[in-house]
Amino acid sequence: PAAGPALVRAHLLLGVSGLLLATSPALAQQAAAAADDDAGEILVTARRNTERLIDVPATVSVITAETLAATGTFRTQELVQLTPGVTIVSGTAEAGDTQINIRGLNGARDAESSVALVVDGILKTNTAQLNQVQGTLRQVEVLKGPQGAIYGRNAAAGAIVMTTIKPGDVLEGAIRANYGELGTGQAFAYLAGPFSDKIGFVLSGNYQTTDGYWRNEFLGNSKVVDDQENYGIDGRIVAKIDDATTLDFKARYAHLKGASINFNASFHLPYFAGVNPAFYENVNNHPFRYYSNIRPTNEQTTFETSARLEHDFGKGKLTAWMLYSNVDQSLTADGTSADFARYTFPGATPASQAASAQCFATTAQLTGYPLNAPTFIGSVPTPFLFDPVNGSTFGAYSPTTCDGTQLQTRKQEDLSLEVRYASDLDGPLNWSLGVYYLNIDRETGVSLGADLGQGVSPTLYNPPGSSNPTSQLFNDRFRTDVYAAFGSLDWKPTDQLIAGLALRYDIERRRANNLVPLVTDPFTGGPINPGQANGLIPPSAATFKQLEPKVTLLFKATPTTSLYANWGVGFKAGGFNNQGSAAIVRNNFTGPGTIGAGVTINDQYRLERSSAFEAGIKGSLFDGRLSYDLAGYYTQVRDMQFFEFFVGSFGLLRVVSNIDRVDVWGGELNLNAKLTSNWTIFGSGNLTGSEIKKNASRPDTVGNKSPYTADYTINAGTQLSLPINDGLKANFRADYRLTGPTWFHSVQNQEKPTLFSGLLPISALGLPAFVGNARYDVTKRKAFGIVNLRAGLEGNNWAVSVFANNLLDKKWLNEVIPAIEFGGSFISPGQRRVIGGEVSFKF
Repeated sequence: PAAGPALVRAHLLLGVSGLLLATSPALAQQAAAAADDDAGEILVTARRNTERLIDVPATVSVITAETLAATGTFRTQELVQLTPGVTIVSGTAEAGDTQINIRGLNGARDAESSVALVVDGILKTNTAQLNQVQGTLRQVEVLKGPQGAIYGRNAAAGAIVMTTIKPGDVLEGAIRANYGELGTGQAFAYLAGPFSDKIGFVLSGNYQTTDGYWRNEFLGNSKVVDDQENYGIDGRIVAKIDDATTLDFKARYAHLKGASINFNASFHLPYFAGVNPAFYENVNNHPFRYYSNIRPTNEQTTFETSARLEHDFGKGKLTAWMLYSNVDQSLTADGTSADFARYTFPGATPASQAASAQCFATTAQLTGYPLNAPTFIGSVPTPFLFDPVNGSTFGAYSPTTCDGTQLQTRKQEDLSLEVRYASDLDGPLNWSLGVYYLNIDRETGVSLGADLGQGVSPTLYNPPGSSNPTSQLFNDRFRTDVYAAFGSLDWKPTDQLIAGLALRYDIERRRANNLVPLVTDPFTGGPINPGQANGLIPPSAATFKQLEPKVTLLFKATPTTSLYANWGVGFKAGGFNNQGSAAIVRNNFTGPGTIGAGVTINDQYRLERSSAFEAGIKGSLFDGRLSYDLAGYYTQVRDMQFFEFFVGSFGLLRVVSNIDRVDVWGGELNLNAKLTSNWTIFGSGNLTGSEIKKNASRPDTVGNKSPYTADYTINAGTQLSLPINDGLKANFRADYRLTGPTWFHSVQNQEKPTLFSGLLPISALGLPAFVGNARYDVTKRKAFGIVNLRAGLEGNNWAVSVFANNLLDKKWLNEVIPAIEFGGSFISPGQRRVIGGEVSFKF
């Protein structure tokens, strides 16, 4: 890390050395009541001030302490499933790989998130934190639409605002533990209270483990496909320095280990289907099986600490905070495919001879080993295109050594701070001003190597003659400095009318330095990074600037009815792919002598800008027993950042591209009815339409839908709390979530040339090129519905319950990643059923 952040980190470490760290789930029923006013109305901080939900001129989905307790949710992944118009992909490749889509705007893998995560007023800056446990939750607010002017960086699609428990005047605590199917267990505990009349503390911890559902057949049906174990500790000290000043220290440590790359390959080659129908497979019908010869691993270590100062001047409040975050993660796994013969044919180099000999040896041992159709292991590892009699067809992650290995690393240190002054809320005019700074120091690496039967080396570069010689390497250091100034002005000329204007101006300077040594690929004799064809890759730098306004208007037609509208601009800075990515695509897909794929990839991708409008009505009827929120929205996105995945003889490549313009529109309805004082039913729905208007990267995708965007989401359920006697009650909660059909790529109902199209004319088969084309009409995820149930008994200081997550054991897809020029998709299954029991105790 840079000297400056390292020095600040040292001081922060000294300042919080007395803290234990943690993350803990929703023990909210033991922690605190839902945030509400004396009339029982929900209070939120959607505009960084505490106010009634009905007075907020935007759609806000609120998950109260009561709901957190009733559902047992504690991670973003579960919280999102309670929210209409929001979907999430998490943990398919690795633990920190989280993408949240709100109303058609998605966070592209390997770029910045589109959703801000704000915990106790502090903006988290690493995408890996989006699905980490963030403490003992008291309330969660999901804000939809651009929130950058209010909450800051990377809030183009919205913001998730979390509030955790604070220490009180008396000592309190709770412990909760559950265990269920698939060896899935969780334990959480917290302790909070005063050190003195001015200083309080919160100390909490969590532990989670699961065997996962899937098994590796080749490794003896071992539990190494989706297993995971993680723990965390969290500490917080809140000190009231005087009547006007409060200092809030927090720190957190978490560690995770488990599996990675939970994918199967699915082929979409219709002209091959005459030989075997499995070559043209609908992703929804794929039978998942795992048999890689390498146990996939994933490790993630997180440390963060923060300090937040508040001082009340009477006429206004000054808030200042600083956050340091360090997330270090890595994964190892089998290679993606041997079909393109990188490690199959003996060459002139010792490295290629050794890899080929190992590949031939394992193929001979495993000939006839049962794999998912249409893949098979023939008597020789030569792909079937070149040897249709004895050759093999390899999908991803085969039991042979012919597909090589992969190591991916990501180390990121963030240091951020913000100072904000806001006036009080007594007058008709209120305002705020602030400044923000962020420094990111990130190093990423992707190393592909030959599998010589000795496992995966933990180092990115391994020379020829080693146990895991590197055949391709991406390794870059990305440094970012962010400077921003922001302010807001709210005007309330009457009790019925509220108008607001917020502005933020961001400047992001980004630099990329390539760290790959100038060495040759021991298999091809070329540079180990194709971008080094003319020598070392020079450093790159770019600056991205954007003004982000937010205009809001609310009219209270009656005391219980509000009409509202808002418009805002969302912004995500551009950035850099691993340097050399453009050369890979050019050399293999678009340049002379290739298939002419018609795709454009650059080493630098552009900033994303969106303009979003929303209008709606919210309120309550029947003395507050029925609450509702109806809204419509339209968003125009310029240069939407989008993840692309390429596979070929070079191995694998992950890049970010831009879709020039995407239009998104839709509507949303939320209803909540309190039938009795103990019984509530609820329902919500979101309908989203979208269209790609322009896409220079893939021009033939114009007219298709926005990737990763579900056509609709529907939530419905009920919650019942029935008193049995003065000290005992029975609780029941049921949730149903229906997620509509979803495309995951800009290429949809289309036929595209693949690498097979280039190989067929020169293969032993001698077929015309079009026979190798792929058709991607079978890559849409179909709609799926999940049912979760929870029931139990609760006493004054204890509770027991049973739960069923995915009660009907619904089979569904977590993610589909089409690799267009490969001719197939990499697909990941969703979470299967877990039934279990839980006990908790509080004091």
